[in-house]
Amino acid sequence: MADRPKRILSGVQPSGTLHLGNYFGAMRQHVALQHEGEAFYFIADYHALTSVQDRERLPALVRDVALDYLAIGLDPERATFFRQSDVPEVTELTWMLATVTAMGLLERATSYKDKIARGQSPRAGLFFYPVLMAADILAYQSDLVPVGRDQVQHLEMARDMADAFHAAFRCEVFRRPAARLAEHAEVVPGTDGQKMSKSYGNTIDLFAEGKALKTAVMSIKTDSRGVEEPKDPESCDVYRLYRVVAEPAQAAAMAQRLAAGGYGYGDAKKELLAAIEARFGPLREKRRQLAADPAHVEAVLAQGARRARAVASVTLERAREAVGMRARPA
Repeated sequence: MADRPKRILSGVQPSGTLHLGNYFGAMRQHVALQHEGEAFYFIADYHALTSVQDRERLPALVRDVALDYLAIGLDPERATFFRQSDVPEVTELTWMLATVTAMGLLERATSYKDKIARGQSPRAGLFFYPVLMAADILAYQSDLVPVGRDQVQHLEMARDMADAFHAAFRCEVFRRPAARLAEHAEVVPGTDGQKMSKSYGNTIDLFAEGKALKTAVMSIKTDSRGVEEPKDPESCDVYRLYRVVAEPAQAAAMAQRLAAGGYGYGDAKKELLAAIEARFGPLREKRRQLAADPAHVEAVLAQGARRARAVASVTLERAREAVGMRARPA
């Protein structure tokens, strides 16, 4: 395969409103990586069908994800930004990969087991999820895939499927991508102290404002220590979240105040609220401006889809040739 700039691939599910955990866990890294190579970022609406089965809600969630990414600085001239469902080559490639994928590989997927344990129905789409994800990754000949630690297994499975395809058809079609773990691996705590996640209902929405934002921040669980008592910053979820949002010097100052006593959890929550406003207030205004021009947002996604299809169609034609299918008529 010809030399080219490093290609970076990642996706985000439009399965709910994006939150601070999404921003600090992935979105911020995606924006930074668009300057390091050819970035392909997709809104995974096919994946979202495993949990969102509402014809009105799904397109609204897709639009919200697009607005959020553009508001935080994703540049559609630098990054190829598109809807997953606008690239049909990926679903055809998914079936090809499925024909060489062992059931045992899918049965070992920890994310499937975790979702079933949390009450999701054991449907075929949820079980088949890693194959579609592998097609997403392999279709664009990705070199680097930014993932959290809980997604590393899916990337490993994509490499396994590529190897199985190459072995079955005695060919070399796909690149084997590497994982890129976030530099700051600290878990973003939710309002209940667990990892912030839509699944746990403990999120603070990325662009929440006014009463909704204040209510979410003030609902963060704390212990019963009084204002005058010294407190351990590392066991305080308000501080742990503030440390993620605020500047290091601000976080160090809050830690000192908590440890010294005379500083209550209510005071800490007010500082956290101010830090969120300072960081995301200007981006919130930018998002409002983008939302006022839906035609522009749709044009961005359409442009991204054209660029993505130009790459995925080449990969698919090579895969079709490898399995013995004729080239698709023009």
